[in-house]
Amino acid sequence: MTRSTPRPSVPDLTGRRVVLTGGSDGIGLVLARHLAGAGADLVLGVRNPAKGEAAVAAIRAEHPDARVTLGSLDLASLASVEAFATGLRDEGGPVHVLLNNAGVMTPPERRTTAEGHELQLGTNHLGHVALVAHLLPLLRAGRARVTSQTSVAARNGSVQWDDLDAERSYDAMRAYQSSKTIQGLFALELDRRSRAHGWGITSNLSHPGVAPTSLLAARPEMGRSGDTREVRLIRLLSRVGIVGTPESAALPALLAATAPGDAGGRFFGPRRPGGLAGAPAERPLYRPLRSEADAARAWTESLRLAGVGFPTEG
Repeated sequence: MTRSTPRPSVPDLTGRRVVLTGGSDGIGLVLARHLAGAGADLVLGVRNPAKGEAAVAAIRAEHPDARVTLGSLDLASLASVEAFATGLRDEGGPVHVLLNNAGVMTPPERRTTAEGHELQLGTNHLGHVALVAHLLPLLRAGRARVTSQTSVAARNGSVQWDDLDAERSYDAMRAYQSSKTIQGLFALELDRRSRAHGWGITSNLSHPGVAPTSLLAARPEMGRSGDTREVRLIRLLSRVGIVGTPESAALPALLAATAPGDAGGRFFGPRRPGGLAGAPAERPLYRPLRSEADAARAWTESLRLAGVGFPTEG
C-alpha cells in the first residue's frame, strides 16, 4: 500500500460469505486481499482460470489462512452466470455480500456477448443483473449487501434507451457511459424493490475514481493490441498523485460493502474534488442516477434483456 493510500478499516468478516466478480487483477484483486484478510469466506467468480489461480496464490501469500475459492464465471454469457449461481445454490449457505466489480471498457469496435448483446452492456450490467436474480434466495438468506461498481463516466452519462445494444450506432465511450449509468439506476431500484417487497437485502453503489488498471491497457481479446494513450496518461498522473492507484481506487467499494449500518441506496467514491482520487466517503448521487422513473425503466428493460425475473411479493 502506498504512503498516500489511507489504510482501510474493515470489520471482522469471519463466517460471512462474500461473492466478488472481477477479483483476479487490478482493483478487484485489492478488494479480494482486503476481504480475505478480514476473514471472509470469499468466492471469486473468474473468467480466466490461470489468472484466478494466480490471484488465489497472491492472496494466500499475504494471508496464509485465507478462505478463498474460485468459480467459473463469464459475465458475457448468461448461461455461465446461471451455472455459477446454480453451483452456489447447490452448495447451500447464505451470501452476505455480493460485490459486482467486474467490467470492460471501450473496445474499439463493437463486440457482443454470447447472447448478442453489446459487450459493455452485457458484461458490466446484464451479467450482474442475472447474477443478482439467480442468487436472490441466498442473498435473502444472508440479508445481503449488494454493492455495484459504477464509474465517474456515469457523472455525465446517459442511457441509450433507444439503442441499448448500440446496434444502430456504436461509439465506444458513449456505450460505456450508458452501461454504467443503467447499472447505477438498476442498483438503486434494486434497493427500492427490496424494501417494497421485503427481500431483506440492501443495494448501494460505489465508483473507484480514476486509476491505472487493465481496463484501458492492451487487451487483444478486446481488439486492443497496445495500451491506449489514456492509460499511459493515467499512469503518469497516478505517479504524481493527481489520480488514484489500484489500492486507493478499491477503497470506496470496500467501504460500501462493509461499512456499519444497513441503509441502502447510498453512493461511495473518492473524497477529493472531481472524485478522481482520495479517501473513500459517501458522496452525492450523480444527477443522471437520481430519476426514479429512469430507475424503474432500467429495471424493466434490464430484466427483459437478461431474461430473468424477481418475485413481486416477499
